Amino acid sequence: MNISQVLTAIIFVAAYLFMVTERVHRTAAALAGAGIILVLNILPLREAWVEYIDFNTLLLLIGMMIIVTITKRTGLFQYVAIKAAKIARGRVWLILVTLSIATAVLSALLDNVTTVLLIIPMAILIADTLGKSPFSFLIAGVMSANIGGVATLIGDPPNILIGSAAHLSFLDFIINLTPICIIVFIVTIFLLLLIFHRHFRVSPEKEKKVAAFREREAIRDPILMRKSLIVFGLTLMAFTIHHRLGLLPSTIALGGAALLLFISRIDPTEIFKEIEWPTLFFIFGLFILVGGLEKVGIIESLARAVLKSTQNPVAVILIILWGTTLGSSIVGAPPCTVAIIPVVRHIGIQLNLPPSQMVPLWWALALGAGFGANGTLVGHMATLVVAGISEKTRAPLTFRNHLKICLPLTLISLFLASIYIYFRYLV
Repeated sequence: MNISQVLTAIIFVAAYLFMVTERVHRTAAALAGAGIILVLNILPLREAWVEYIDFNTLLLLIGMMIIVTITKRTGLFQYVAIKAAKIARGRVWLILVTLSIATAVLSALLDNVTTVLLIIPMAILIADTLGKSPFSFLIAGVMSANIGGVATLIGDPPNILIGSAAHLSFLDFIINLTPICIIVFIVTIFLLLLIFHRHFRVSPEKEKKVAAFREREAIRDPILMRKSLIVFGLTLMAFTIHHRLGLLPSTIALGGAALLLFISRIDPTEIFKEIEWPTLFFIFGLFILVGGLEKVGIIESLARAVLKSTQNPVAVILIILWGTTLGSSIVGAPPCTVAIIPVVRHIGIQLNLPPSQMVPLWWALALGAGFGANGTLVGHMATLVVAGISEKTRAPLTFRNHLKICLPLTLISLFLASIYIYFRYLV
Protein backbone atom coordinates (compact mmCIF):
# COMPACT_ATOMS: atom_id res chain seq x y z
CA MET A 1 0.00 0.00 0.00
CA ASN A 2 1.21 3.52 -0.77
CA ILE A 3 1.09 6.50 1.61
CA SER A 4 -2.27 7.83 0.33
CA GLN A 5 -3.87 4.40 0.73
CA VAL A 6 -2.56 3.99 4.29
CA LEU A 7 -3.69 7.49 5.25
CA THR A 8 -7.15 7.05 3.72
CA ALA A 9 -7.58 3.68 5.42
CA ILE A 10 -6.62 5.17 8.81
CA ILE A 11 -9.12 8.03 8.39
CA PHE A 12 -11.87 5.62 7.32
CA VAL A 13 -11.28 3.16 10.19
CA ALA A 14 -11.02 5.96 12.75
CA ALA A 15 -14.31 7.50 11.57
CA TYR A 16 -16.06 4.12 11.73
CA LEU A 17 -14.69 3.40 15.21
CA PHE A 18 -16.12 6.70 16.45
CA MET A 19 -19.47 5.81 14.82
CA VAL A 20 -19.62 2.32 16.36
CA THR A 21 -18.41 3.31 19.84
CA GLU A 22 -20.63 6.42 19.81
CA ARG A 23 -17.88 8.53 21.37
CA VAL A 24 -19.27 11.31 19.19
CA HIS A 25 -22.47 11.48 17.17
CA ARG A 26 -22.20 9.29 14.07
CA THR A 27 -22.98 12.26 11.79
CA ALA A 28 -20.16 14.29 13.34
CA ALA A 29 -17.76 11.35 12.90
CA ALA A 30 -18.71 10.87 9.24
CA LEU A 31 -18.45 14.58 8.42
CA ALA A 32 -15.14 14.91 10.27
CA GLY A 33 -13.66 12.00 8.33
CA ALA A 34 -15.02 13.39 5.07
CA GLY A 35 -13.63 16.82 5.89
CA ILE A 36 -10.13 15.42 6.44
CA ILE A 37 -10.34 13.50 3.15
CA LEU A 38 -11.21 16.75 1.35
CA VAL A 39 -8.72 19.00 3.18
CA LEU A 40 -5.86 16.61 2.44
CA ASN A 41 -7.02 16.58 -1.19
CA ILE A 42 -7.14 12.79 -1.19
CA LEU A 43 -10.42 13.30 -2.97
CA PRO A 44 -10.85 16.78 -4.52
CA LEU A 45 -14.16 18.44 -3.69
CA ARG A 46 -15.15 18.91 -7.34
CA GLU A 47 -14.55 15.22 -8.06
CA ALA A 48 -16.42 14.15 -4.91
CA TRP A 49 -19.35 16.38 -5.86
CA VAL A 50 -19.59 15.06 -9.41
CA GLU A 51 -18.62 11.39 -9.12
CA TYR A 52 -19.05 10.09 -5.59
CA ILE A 53 -21.91 11.91 -3.85
CA ASP A 54 -25.17 10.29 -4.90
CA PHE A 55 -27.64 13.18 -4.94
CA ASN A 56 -30.38 10.95 -6.34
CA THR A 57 -30.35 9.06 -3.03
CA LEU A 58 -30.22 12.19 -0.86
CA LEU A 59 -33.01 13.99 -2.74
CA LEU A 60 -35.20 10.88 -2.77
CA LEU A 61 -34.83 10.62 1.01
CA ILE A 62 -35.66 14.32 1.45
CA GLY A 63 -38.76 14.08 -0.74
CA MET A 64 -40.12 11.02 1.07
CA MET A 65 -39.34 12.54 4.48
CA ILE A 66 -41.42 15.61 3.61
CA ILE A 67 -44.38 13.52 2.42
CA VAL A 68 -44.27 11.29 5.51
CA THR A 69 -43.85 14.24 7.90
CA ILE A 70 -46.97 15.92 6.56
CA THR A 71 -48.99 12.69 6.43
CA LYS A 72 -48.22 11.68 10.01
CA ARG A 73 -49.82 14.94 11.22
CA THR A 74 -53.19 13.57 10.16
CA GLY A 75 -53.19 10.64 12.60
CA LEU A 76 -53.53 8.15 9.74
CA PHE A 77 -50.83 5.79 11.01
CA GLN A 78 -52.23 5.65 14.54
CA TYR A 79 -55.59 4.85 12.94
CA VAL A 80 -53.97 1.90 11.13
CA ALA A 81 -52.41 0.60 14.36
CA ILE A 82 -55.66 0.79 16.33
CA LYS A 83 -57.63 -0.77 13.48
CA ALA A 84 -55.15 -3.65 13.34
CA ALA A 85 -55.60 -4.28 17.07
CA LYS A 86 -59.40 -4.11 16.81
CA ILE A 87 -59.45 -6.62 13.96
CA ALA A 88 -57.78 -9.05 16.39
CA ARG A 89 -60.60 -8.41 18.92
CA GLY A 90 -58.15 -8.13 21.79
CA ARG A 91 -56.53 -11.55 21.34
CA VAL A 92 -52.84 -11.04 22.07
CA TRP A 93 -51.37 -13.46 19.53
CA LEU A 94 -53.58 -12.08 16.77
CA ILE A 95 -52.76 -8.49 17.76
CA LEU A 96 -49.08 -9.35 17.36
CA VAL A 97 -49.83 -10.71 13.88
CA THR A 98 -52.00 -7.80 12.71
CA LEU A 99 -49.67 -5.12 14.12
CA SER A 100 -46.71 -6.89 12.50
CA ILE A 101 -48.48 -6.93 9.13
CA ALA A 102 -49.35 -3.23 9.47
CA THR A 103 -45.76 -2.43 10.45
CA ALA A 104 -44.28 -4.38 7.53
CA VAL A 105 -46.62 -2.79 4.98
CA LEU A 106 -46.08 0.74 6.29
CA SER A 107 -42.30 0.18 6.35
CA ALA A 108 -42.39 -0.87 2.71
CA LEU A 109 -44.23 2.34 1.78
CA LEU A 110 -42.69 4.82 4.22
CA ASP A 111 -39.47 4.16 6.09
CA ASN A 112 -38.55 2.00 9.06
CA VAL A 113 -37.83 4.75 11.58
CA THR A 114 -41.04 6.68 10.95
CA THR A 115 -43.07 3.48 11.08
CA VAL A 116 -41.77 2.31 14.46
CA LEU A 117 -42.08 5.82 15.90
CA LEU A 118 -45.78 5.73 15.05
CA ILE A 119 -46.63 2.06 15.70
CA ILE A 120 -44.52 1.05 18.71
CA PRO A 121 -45.98 3.55 21.23
CA MET A 122 -49.45 2.29 20.26
CA ALA A 123 -48.27 -1.32 20.67
CA ILE A 124 -46.95 -0.52 24.17
CA LEU A 125 -50.29 1.08 25.08
CA ILE A 126 -52.15 -2.02 23.87
CA ALA A 127 -49.84 -4.30 25.87
CA ASP A 128 -50.40 -2.19 29.02
CA THR A 129 -54.17 -2.33 28.49
CA LEU A 130 -53.94 -6.12 28.26
CA GLY A 131 -51.73 -6.26 31.34
CA LYS A 132 -48.90 -7.91 29.38
CA SER A 133 -45.23 -7.19 28.84
CA PRO A 134 -44.68 -5.28 25.57
CA PHE A 135 -41.47 -7.22 24.84
CA SER A 136 -43.01 -9.56 22.26
CA PHE A 137 -44.55 -6.56 20.46
CA LEU A 138 -41.20 -4.73 20.49
CA ILE A 139 -39.34 -7.67 18.95
CA ALA A 140 -42.08 -8.29 16.37
CA GLY A 141 -42.15 -4.57 15.57
CA VAL A 142 -38.44 -4.17 14.81
CA MET A 143 -38.25 -7.44 12.88
CA SER A 144 -41.35 -6.59 10.81
CA ALA A 145 -40.18 -3.03 10.12
CA ASN A 146 -36.80 -4.12 8.82
CA ILE A 147 -38.16 -7.04 6.77
CA GLY A 148 -40.91 -4.89 5.26
CA GLY A 149 -38.44 -2.15 4.40
CA VAL A 150 -36.43 -4.56 2.24
CA ALA A 151 -39.41 -5.20 -0.05
CA THR A 152 -39.39 -1.89 -1.96
CA LEU A 153 -37.06 0.77 -3.30
CA ILE A 154 -38.26 3.40 -0.82
CA GLY A 155 -38.67 1.20 2.26
CA ASP A 156 -35.10 1.34 3.52
CA PRO A 157 -32.10 3.66 2.93
CA PRO A 158 -29.85 0.75 1.77
CA ASN A 159 -32.35 -0.04 -0.98
CA ILE A 160 -32.39 3.59 -2.09
CA LEU A 161 -28.59 3.54 -2.22
CA ILE A 162 -28.52 0.28 -4.20
CA GLY A 163 -31.31 1.31 -6.55
CA SER A 164 -29.53 4.53 -7.41
CA ALA A 165 -26.11 2.88 -7.85
CA ALA A 166 -27.41 -0.01 -9.97
CA HIS A 167 -30.16 1.93 -11.81
CA LEU A 168 -32.85 -0.45 -10.55
CA SER A 169 -36.48 0.64 -10.70
CA PHE A 170 -39.25 0.61 -8.12
CA LEU A 171 -40.84 -2.38 -9.89
CA ASP A 172 -37.49 -4.21 -9.98
CA PHE A 173 -37.44 -4.24 -6.19
CA ILE A 174 -41.05 -5.34 -5.87
CA ILE A 175 -40.68 -8.15 -8.41
CA ASN A 176 -37.38 -9.45 -7.05
CA LEU A 177 -37.41 -8.76 -3.31
CA THR A 178 -41.04 -8.70 -2.22
CA PRO A 179 -41.52 -12.50 -2.66
CA ILE A 180 -38.63 -13.43 -0.36
CA CYS A 181 -39.66 -10.71 2.11
CA ILE A 182 -43.15 -12.23 2.34
CA ILE A 183 -41.66 -15.68 2.92
CA VAL A 184 -39.23 -14.44 5.58
CA PHE A 185 -41.96 -12.37 7.26
CA ILE A 186 -44.33 -15.36 7.52
CA VAL A 187 -41.60 -17.64 8.90
CA THR A 188 -40.43 -14.97 11.36
CA ILE A 189 -43.90 -14.25 12.75
CA PHE A 190 -44.67 -17.99 13.02
CA LEU A 191 -41.47 -18.53 15.03
CA LEU A 192 -42.21 -15.51 17.23
CA LEU A 193 -45.65 -16.94 18.00
CA LEU A 194 -43.96 -20.18 19.08
CA ILE A 195 -41.36 -18.33 21.19
CA PHE A 196 -43.88 -16.11 22.99
CA HIS A 197 -46.89 -18.48 23.12
CA ARG A 198 -46.90 -18.47 26.94
CA HIS A 199 -47.43 -14.69 27.01
CA PHE A 200 -50.70 -14.72 25.07
CA ARG A 201 -53.22 -15.56 27.80
CA VAL A 202 -55.39 -12.65 29.01
CA SER A 203 -58.79 -12.28 30.60
CA PRO A 204 -61.86 -11.62 28.39
CA GLU A 205 -62.40 -8.30 30.19
CA LYS A 206 -59.03 -6.96 29.08
CA GLU A 207 -59.61 -8.17 25.53
CA LYS A 208 -62.84 -6.18 25.49
CA LYS A 209 -60.95 -3.01 26.54
CA VAL A 210 -58.76 -3.23 23.44
CA ALA A 211 -61.72 -4.09 21.22
CA ALA A 212 -63.42 -0.91 22.51
CA PHE A 213 -60.68 1.40 21.19
CA ARG A 214 -62.04 4.02 18.77
CA GLU A 215 -59.80 4.30 15.76
CA ARG A 216 -61.65 7.26 14.24
CA GLU A 217 -60.61 9.44 17.17
CA ALA A 218 -57.00 9.08 16.01
CA ILE A 219 -57.71 11.09 12.83
CA ARG A 220 -56.80 14.69 13.65
CA ASP A 221 -57.19 16.30 10.22
CA PRO A 222 -59.48 14.43 7.76
CA ILE A 223 -59.02 17.00 4.97
CA LEU A 224 -55.24 16.88 5.15
CA MET A 225 -55.43 13.09 5.32
CA ARG A 226 -57.34 12.91 2.04
CA LYS A 227 -54.86 15.28 0.38
CA SER A 228 -51.92 13.25 1.70
CA LEU A 229 -53.40 9.95 0.53
CA ILE A 230 -54.01 11.35 -2.97
CA VAL A 231 -50.47 12.71 -3.31
CA PHE A 232 -48.92 9.60 -1.78
CA GLY A 233 -50.93 7.40 -4.14
CA LEU A 234 -49.90 9.47 -7.17
CA THR A 235 -46.25 9.34 -6.05
CA LEU A 236 -46.33 5.55 -5.72
CA MET A 237 -47.95 5.23 -9.16
CA ALA A 238 -45.25 7.44 -10.64
CA PHE A 239 -42.56 5.32 -8.97
CA THR A 240 -43.86 2.21 -10.75
CA ILE A 241 -43.46 3.83 -14.20
CA HIS A 242 -40.57 6.23 -13.60
CA HIS A 243 -38.40 4.46 -16.21
CA ARG A 244 -41.09 4.98 -18.84
CA LEU A 245 -41.46 8.59 -17.82
CA GLY A 246 -37.70 9.10 -18.05
CA LEU A 247 -37.61 10.48 -14.50
CA LEU A 248 -35.36 9.63 -11.59
CA PRO A 249 -37.05 8.42 -8.36
CA SER A 250 -35.71 11.52 -6.62
CA THR A 251 -37.52 13.76 -9.11
CA ILE A 252 -40.80 11.98 -8.40
CA ALA A 253 -40.32 12.12 -4.62
CA LEU A 254 -39.48 15.84 -4.70
CA GLY A 255 -42.40 16.48 -7.04
CA GLY A 256 -44.79 14.73 -4.65
CA ALA A 257 -43.32 16.59 -1.69
CA ALA A 258 -43.65 19.96 -3.43
CA LEU A 259 -47.26 19.22 -4.43
CA LEU A 260 -48.23 18.17 -0.91
CA LEU A 261 -46.52 21.20 0.62
CA PHE A 262 -48.40 23.44 -1.82
CA ILE A 263 -51.89 21.99 -1.32
CA SER A 264 -51.52 21.46 2.46
CA ARG A 265 -50.73 25.16 3.03
CA ILE A 266 -48.48 24.19 5.95
CA ASP A 267 -45.54 26.49 6.69
CA PRO A 268 -42.55 24.67 5.13
CA THR A 269 -40.28 25.77 7.99
CA GLU A 270 -42.38 23.64 10.36
CA ILE A 271 -41.97 20.60 8.13
CA PHE A 272 -38.24 21.15 7.56
CA LYS A 273 -37.67 21.17 11.34
CA GLU A 274 -38.81 17.54 11.44
CA ILE A 275 -36.65 16.31 8.55
CA GLU A 276 -33.91 13.87 9.61
CA TRP A 277 -31.08 16.21 8.62
CA PRO A 278 -28.50 14.31 10.75
CA THR A 279 -29.24 11.13 8.78
CA LEU A 280 -28.89 12.94 5.45
CA PHE A 281 -25.56 14.53 6.39
CA PHE A 282 -24.39 11.19 7.82
CA ILE A 283 -24.94 9.54 4.43
CA PHE A 284 -23.37 12.58 2.71
CA GLY A 285 -20.22 12.13 4.78
CA LEU A 286 -20.14 8.39 4.08
CA PHE A 287 -20.21 9.02 0.33
CA ILE A 288 -17.03 11.07 0.63
CA LEU A 289 -15.32 8.61 3.00
CA VAL A 290 -16.00 5.68 0.68
CA GLY A 291 -15.21 7.83 -2.35
CA GLY A 292 -11.74 8.37 -0.86
CA LEU A 293 -11.25 4.61 -0.55
CA GLU A 294 -12.31 4.14 -4.15
CA LYS A 295 -10.15 7.03 -5.39
CA VAL A 296 -6.92 5.59 -3.92
CA GLY A 297 -7.66 2.06 -5.13
CA ILE A 298 -8.54 0.29 -1.86
CA ILE A 299 -12.01 -0.70 -3.08
CA GLU A 300 -10.54 -2.26 -6.22
CA SER A 301 -8.06 -4.20 -4.07
CA LEU A 302 -10.90 -5.53 -1.90
CA ALA A 303 -12.78 -6.68 -5.00
CA ARG A 304 -9.66 -8.46 -6.24
CA ALA A 305 -9.23 -10.12 -2.84
CA VAL A 306 -12.77 -11.51 -3.02
CA LEU A 307 -12.21 -12.83 -6.54
CA LYS A 308 -8.80 -14.23 -5.59
CA SER A 309 -10.45 -16.43 -2.97
CA THR A 310 -13.02 -17.69 -5.49
CA GLN A 311 -14.54 -16.83 -8.86
CA ASN A 312 -17.46 -19.21 -8.45
CA PRO A 313 -20.61 -17.08 -8.96
CA VAL A 314 -22.46 -18.82 -6.13
CA ALA A 315 -19.57 -18.33 -3.71
CA VAL A 316 -19.14 -14.66 -4.68
CA ILE A 317 -22.84 -13.97 -4.13
CA LEU A 318 -22.83 -15.75 -0.76
CA ILE A 319 -19.75 -13.78 0.30
CA ILE A 320 -21.58 -10.54 -0.53
CA LEU A 321 -24.80 -11.68 1.21
CA TRP A 322 -23.20 -12.93 4.44
CA GLY A 323 -20.39 -10.37 4.45
CA THR A 324 -22.91 -7.55 4.22
CA THR A 325 -24.89 -9.17 7.02
CA LEU A 326 -21.84 -9.18 9.28
CA GLY A 327 -21.04 -5.58 8.39
CA SER A 328 -24.61 -4.41 8.95
CA SER A 329 -24.74 -6.10 12.34
CA ILE A 330 -21.54 -4.39 13.46
CA VAL A 331 -21.66 -0.88 11.97
CA GLY A 332 -25.26 -0.60 10.76
CA ALA A 333 -26.93 -1.18 7.40
CA PRO A 334 -26.54 2.26 5.68
CA PRO A 335 -22.77 2.72 6.24
CA CYS A 336 -22.12 -0.93 5.37
CA THR A 337 -24.11 -0.57 2.15
CA VAL A 338 -22.32 2.61 1.12
CA ALA A 339 -18.98 0.83 1.64
CA ILE A 340 -19.87 -2.37 -0.24
CA ILE A 341 -21.62 -0.85 -3.29
CA PRO A 342 -18.32 0.09 -4.99
CA VAL A 343 -16.88 -3.35 -4.10
CA VAL A 344 -19.78 -5.00 -5.94
CA ARG A 345 -19.32 -2.61 -8.85
CA HIS A 346 -15.62 -3.47 -9.13
CA ILE A 347 -16.33 -7.22 -8.90
CA GLY A 348 -18.63 -6.81 -11.90
CA ILE A 349 -15.95 -4.88 -13.79
CA GLN A 350 -13.23 -7.44 -13.08
CA LEU A 351 -15.50 -10.34 -14.04
CA ASN A 352 -16.61 -8.37 -17.11
CA LEU A 353 -20.27 -8.94 -16.22
CA PRO A 354 -23.02 -7.23 -18.24
CA PRO A 355 -25.69 -5.36 -16.20
CA SER A 356 -28.16 -8.27 -16.46
CA GLN A 357 -25.68 -10.64 -14.79
CA MET A 358 -24.89 -8.10 -12.06
CA VAL A 359 -28.47 -8.22 -10.75
CA PRO A 360 -28.01 -11.20 -8.36
CA LEU A 361 -25.06 -9.40 -6.76
CA TRP A 362 -27.20 -6.33 -6.08
CA TRP A 363 -30.04 -8.40 -4.62
CA ALA A 364 -27.57 -10.25 -2.39
CA LEU A 365 -26.33 -6.88 -1.13
CA ALA A 366 -29.88 -5.63 -0.49
CA LEU A 367 -30.93 -8.77 1.37
CA GLY A 368 -27.73 -8.89 3.39
CA ALA A 369 -28.06 -5.25 4.45
CA GLY A 370 -31.81 -5.44 5.13
CA PHE A 371 -32.10 -8.79 6.89
CA GLY A 372 -28.66 -8.53 8.48
CA ALA A 373 -29.70 -5.32 10.23
CA ASN A 374 -32.01 -7.41 12.42
CA GLY A 375 -29.07 -9.31 13.88
CA THR A 376 -28.05 -6.80 16.55
CA LEU A 377 -29.43 -3.76 18.31
CA VAL A 378 -27.09 -1.44 16.37
CA GLY A 379 -27.89 -2.92 12.96
CA HIS A 380 -30.57 -0.40 12.10
CA MET A 381 -31.62 3.01 13.37
CA ALA A 382 -35.23 1.79 13.69
CA THR A 383 -34.12 -0.82 16.24
CA LEU A 384 -32.23 1.81 18.25
CA VAL A 385 -35.32 4.04 18.17
CA VAL A 386 -37.48 1.21 19.56
CA ALA A 387 -34.88 0.52 22.26
CA GLY A 388 -35.07 4.18 23.25
CA ILE A 389 -38.87 4.17 23.36
CA SER A 390 -38.87 0.98 25.45
CA GLU A 391 -36.59 2.34 28.19
CA LYS A 392 -39.57 3.56 30.22
CA THR A 393 -41.45 0.25 29.97
CA ARG A 394 -41.16 -2.76 32.26
CA ALA A 395 -39.44 -4.76 29.48
CA PRO A 396 -36.84 -2.51 27.79
CA LEU A 397 -35.17 -3.75 24.64
CA THR A 398 -31.47 -4.33 25.38
CA PHE A 399 -28.54 -5.54 23.31
CA ARG A 400 -28.60 -8.91 25.09
CA ASN A 401 -32.32 -9.75 24.98
CA HIS A 402 -32.55 -8.50 21.39
CA LEU A 403 -29.56 -10.63 20.35
CA LYS A 404 -30.99 -13.72 22.06
CA ILE A 405 -34.21 -13.64 20.03
CA CYS A 406 -33.31 -11.83 16.82
CA LEU A 407 -29.92 -13.29 15.90
CA PRO A 408 -31.24 -16.85 15.37
CA LEU A 409 -34.19 -15.48 13.40
CA THR A 410 -31.81 -13.38 11.30
CA LEU A 411 -29.68 -16.44 10.49
CA ILE A 412 -32.83 -18.31 9.41
CA SER A 413 -33.90 -15.40 7.19
CA LEU A 414 -30.47 -15.31 5.54
CA PHE A 415 -30.53 -19.05 4.98
CA LEU A 416 -33.88 -18.61 3.22
CA ALA A 417 -32.47 -15.66 1.23
CA SER A 418 -29.50 -17.78 0.13
CA ILE A 419 -31.81 -20.53 -1.15
CA TYR A 420 -34.03 -17.94 -2.87
CA ILE A 421 -31.13 -16.29 -4.71
CA TYR A 422 -29.66 -19.62 -5.76
CA PHE A 423 -32.84 -21.09 -7.22
CA ARG A 424 -34.16 -17.86 -8.73
CA TYR A 425 -30.99 -16.50 -10.33
CA LEU A 426 -28.29 -19.16 -10.47
CA VAL A 427 -29.93 -22.43 -11.48
